[in-house]
Amino acid sequence: MDLYYDFHMHSCLSPCGDNEMTPFNLVNTAKIFGFDIIALTDHNSCRNCRAAMEAGKAAGITVVPGMELCTSEEIHVVCLLPTIESAERFSDFVHANIPPVKNRVEIFGDQLVMDSTDNVIGTEEILLNTASYFSIDEVPDLVKEYGGVCFPAHIDRHSYSILSALGDFSDTLDVRAFELTMQADEDYYRNTYPATRDKILLRDSDAHYLENILLPEHTIDLPENTPQALIDYLKG
Repeated sequence: MDLYYDFHMHSCLSPCGDNEMTPFNLVNTAKIFGFDIIALTDHNSCRNCRAAMEAGKAAGITVVPGMELCTSEEIHVVCLLPTIESAERFSDFVHANIPPVKNRVEIFGDQLVMDSTDNVIGTEEILLNTASYFSIDEVPDLVKEYGGVCFPAHIDRHSYSILSALGDFSDTLDVRAFELTMQADEDYYRNTYPATRDKILLRDSDAHYLENILLPEHTIDLPENTPQALIDYLKG
């Protein structure tokens, strides 16, 4: 079935995410816009995924638990997990492997943990937009240990992308997909970088504010609308 998707969205847990980007708001905005499946991918954490999945169940839209992991090279990688339990275990593991720098709200913004009906149930004290201790080549195997899959984020951007950090793609990087921003020229990347030619190229919003959520444009063909079906597809 062809499903309208966005697999890269942030909530108010991300320090650069707007406080109005609550799990309830982002899920229901995506539902109103006509998406079938989305992923919540806050920086280095999955702590708002449970609320988003509960809101998605109520709204009738599939929410995949995920994270935008920042590697030691400062490359952003989208990690998707099959269940909330696996996502939360992965989140705890990553949390233990990022620098214990305290968030300064006056500089970086709030990092709010929410329930599915917009109640604040906690805050994250450790700054989440720092680089982890994992290199880009380590991440695919780490995510696989939790049943998940990953892909480098926004490869066309001039910061926090694999191309901006390394200049090209690692020959040892074990992924089946890459992400482009909505504005990128797919033909250019297919023709310029041979590593992308046999890969899936996804288009996501990387929305940090409600107004960043775009109308659905791109679809993915899955046998069923579930997180596991998506992960199986991206694993090949």
